[in-house]
Amino acid sequence: MAFALAPTAASQGYRLDAYDTIGSTNAQALESARAGDPGKLWVVSKNQQSGRGRRGRAWLSPEGNLAATLLVVADFELRLAATLGFVAGLALADSLDAVVPKGRISIGVDGGSGEGRNRFELKWPNDVLASGAKMAGILLESTLLDNGRFAVAVGIGVNVVAYPQDVPYPATSLKALGANCDAEMLFLALSDAWQENARLWGDGRGLAAIRRRWLERAAGIGSEVAVRIDGNVVRGTFETIDDDCRFVIRDKNGSVVTIAAGDVHFGAVASAAAV
Repeated sequence: MAFALAPTAASQGYRLDAYDTIGSTNAQALESARAGDPGKLWVVSKNQQSGRGRRGRAWLSPEGNLAATLLVVADFELRLAATLGFVAGLALADSLDAVVPKGRISIGVDGGSGEGRNRFELKWPNDVLASGAKMAGILLESTLLDNGRFAVAVGIGVNVVAYPQDVPYPATSLKALGANCDAEMLFLALSDAWQENARLWGDGRGLAAIRRRWLERAAGIGSEVAVRIDGNVVRGTFETIDDDCRFVIRDKNGSVVTIAAGDVHFGAVASAAAV
């Protein structure tokens, strides 16, 4: 099966640029933007060799995993660009629901049964979890264009057939969880789910609706959390995300702490003194 756009995406003007092998889908998307591409371009591959995660970390992607980047050439305010990550998280969670049979995957931040919970949960700011383990990550990168506009590469990496073993957090893949889904099938569903969530977001006008949907899928609300910020660790209880999608916790003194960027850890990882 080759990569293909969902008919709903194609009808809305989205286009596809698929590669057998690529260095980085984000890098290719931004290069296309600087060459004049108008956006609504998906760059996809199941063999990405130089992927990147947040804060410059390497994103390892064995052949068969999904690397997908949507190029957005923006008409909205730059401050709203970061909220595209929440649109991406919702789109990916919706697409996973569409392709993974009910009853196959249970969810719980600490590996519990997750009864009554979403099968796929969203971990602030940019991860998708299954059974409490990381299955996907999202990376936003941007570039200024000559005409004064800017472009955003919305990068989505999903562990479809394999997951990294040497990471300091639980990780998993669709294959490890027993799901019979390949990268092409998942992308087809993702391209469909993206345009619906992007319509809801509406260039930032619908951010409140995106926030509500995201909180319905949020991992760890009410749980102990540790957030690493520039080498310091802030601990407390995860309460919500605010109207600008910043992370809100209540510390042991009862004070509310609002966090714009940081690495979040739940459960046993949050409790470890070495976080």
